Amino acid sequence: MAKDSYLVGLIGAGIGPSLSPALHEREADRQGLRYLYRLIDIDVLGIGPQAVGDLLRAARDTGFDGLNITHPCKQLVIEHLDALSPQAEALGAVNTVVFEDGRAIGHNTDVTGFAASFARGLPDVPLEKVVQLGAGGAGAAVAHATLTLGAEQVTVVDALADRAADLAASLNRHFGEGRAAHASPDRLPDLLASADGIVHATPTGMAAHPGLPFAAELLHPGLWVAEVVYRPLETELLRTARAMGCATLDGGGMAVFQAVDAFRLFTGREPDSARMLADIAELAGAVGTPK
Repeated sequence: MAKDSYLVGLIGAGIGPSLSPALHEREADRQGLRYLYRLIDIDVLGIGPQAVGDLLRAARDTGFDGLNITHPCKQLVIEHLDALSPQAEALGAVNTVVFEDGRAIGHNTDVTGFAASFARGLPDVPLEKVVQLGAGGAGAAVAHATLTLGAEQVTVVDALADRAADLAASLNRHFGEGRAAHASPDRLPDLLASADGIVHATPTGMAAHPGLPFAAELLHPGLWVAEVVYRPLETELLRTARAMGCATLDGGGMAVFQAVDAFRLFTGREPDSARMLADIAELAGAVGTPK
């Protein structure tokens, strides 16, 4: 028989502003569940990311049903898990842990979350040449998602050359040689001139990191723009791109659909993604509808 009471949480650094608790708890309330979503912030606790294993064990021992994991613990948590989903294993990163019969199973709903958001918001855009700016934790997930959606080639651009090269190599191992390339930011003008679209996966545009991630004049109407940042939903990049006539996708969909998948993993119940999309528009303080 399905449970009606759940205790879950989020482990990460600086997670006070996270919308995950509200997203999960609102949907649980509508489904008649008792559902408590706790923030376990390593900055507040004054401990380093290496403590994720201790936090994981403590959560399991105190009756948590599962955990979300965010920066900087998505890779470090893996060695403390009993098993990984194929997606998490391929990515080398975990953002959702489910406790089942005393075992800790790692999943990655960032990949499926971005894929679902993209398919909903930019369903018919060309995917021959895609540029991705940012090769961090979110970048790895969205690059996997973009290639899974059928992109012919993704060129990863990052200020850290080794990080871009490592991600491109990992993508080629998983999807086949030639599906990914890497480049330095000074190549963006040439790359964007001939690209179908760009996925932006750096913190630029967040409330704490305002501004554009590259020069506005590199945008052109033939380019679609997908954003990972969701606070605010309307980043300067999206505002500028829309004014240029670009098709755009805000980061709210990824935030919602990764939460949808995590909620399903935690509870075995089907959440209502339409209601949760309305929630994030309200919670993030603006409505960012794709077009």
